[in-house]
Amino acid sequence: MRIMGLDVGTKTVGVAISDALGWTAQGIETVKIDEEQEQFGLERIKVLVKEYAVTEFVIGYPKNMNNTVGPRGEASERYKALIEETFAMPVTLWDERLTTMAAERMLIEADVSRKKRKQVIDKMAAVMILQGYLDSKN
Repeated sequence: MRIMGLDVGTKTVGVAISDALGWTAQGIETVKIDEEQEQFGLERIKVLVKEYAVTEFVIGYPKNMNNTVGPRGEASERYKALIEETFAMPVTLWDERLTTMAAERMLIEADVSRKKRKQVIDKMAAVMILQGYLDSKN
């Protein structure tokens, strides 16, 4: 029984998975999507759900600093509805304010090149979203 964390963007979805005990989050991959073409990467996520025996989802919820919900937050709400409809599993929206910035800062401090940062930033943000959720439960 594992939890999958998702960081939803317009072109990619960062994917993280919990360990079997629900203590730690590990980055799995970045799934290509195209929000404008309504291609949401659900086929790839289905494969990962089966492979990792996922029983629950956590989706990053990018609220504004004043706690309002903007266009990206609304996109996360729509993605949540898609995931619920597709998988019939619990889905939690998790406040992800500043996670992408924190992930980028960590990668810069680790001296990861700009090109490599771009390739892993969404996956790192998914790890931070999922780890925050796991920490709140334990």
